[in-house]
Amino acid sequence: MLVKEVADKLDLKILAAGVDQEVTSGYVSDLLSDVIANAEEGCLWITVQRHLNIVAVAQLKKLAGIVLSRGSEPEAAVLARAGQEGLFILSGAEDSFTIAGKLYALISASK
Repeated sequence: MLVKEVADKLDLKILAAGVDQEVTSGYVSDLLSDVIANAEEGCLWITVQRHLNIVAVAQLKKLAGIVLSRGSEPEAAVLARAGQEGLFILSGAEDSFTIAGKLYALISASK
């Protein structure tokens, strides 16, 4: 399932549009070092972090995108950098646990 499809089905707001790629899984963490060590290529990273370093970590790990939970939105510079890098940044109104559960159910149902 592509990032835009996931965004639509989970009612996620697209803050920065990137290269629409297949979402293979999800990963929830607010520690950048944990994401670097454990997130898999193609996953959607769910976090409350909103600073510029999230874009660098997502690029390093070749993630499908970043989902900011609890309605969080980053500064304009973060969105601009994500756009330059072709990275999706999405925002969901719900907490990380709820978004992760819905993402898991969605991906499981599509297999």
